[in-house]
Amino acid sequence: MEAQRVETVSATAGADSLRAVFIAGAVGLVAMLLFLVAYYRSIALIIVTGLTIWGSLVFSLAALVSQWTNYALSLAGITGIIVAIGVTVDSYLVLFERLKDEVRAGRSPRNSGPRSFASTWRTIVSADLVSIFASSILFWLSVGSVKGFALYLGLTTLCDLVVCWFFTKPATILFTRRLAVEHGNILGLGGAK
Repeated sequence: MEAQRVETVSATAGADSLRAVFIAGAVGLVAMLLFLVAYYRSIALIIVTGLTIWGSLVFSLAALVSQWTNYALSLAGITGIIVAIGVTVDSYLVLFERLKDEVRAGRSPRNSGPRSFASTWRTIVSADLVSIFASSILFWLSVGSVKGFALYLGLTTLCDLVVCWFFTKPATILFTRRLAVEHGNILGLGGAK
């Protein structure tokens, strides 16, 4: 094997790239959250809180991974995390759109919460497993920074499953059981109500 290309990047160029990735990720996250709050109204609080819990879990795992192994969080790892934010938000969209369909079909929000989660859990697990399998294969077959991307994409997708089961499920069920939800506007879920 011989090297086809070698690049030397100064420390300031690397810091500039890292700052640009953080800024782009933060702007994208804020824009997405603003749209979700406008669309789902109060139930978007579950998304914001769930993403906060997810982010804390991801940060803790990233710290543990870099402490226990040789994989530091790099630009490629941050890119994997940004991609996983989309996977995580997709879980909320699948659940809340199913909840919306249940309410539109005439079921009460109290009844729709558990039914919606039960019917979407399999879809969420399937989508996340595809991402986990792909990141595992990519980690196994790749070298260099691509391994970091695959590692953090897989870990953050696992975090999505954990947060979805232990936070999103009970939070959605409790939210839909609130008496205030059943009377009047159902907070972005019911079309004309």
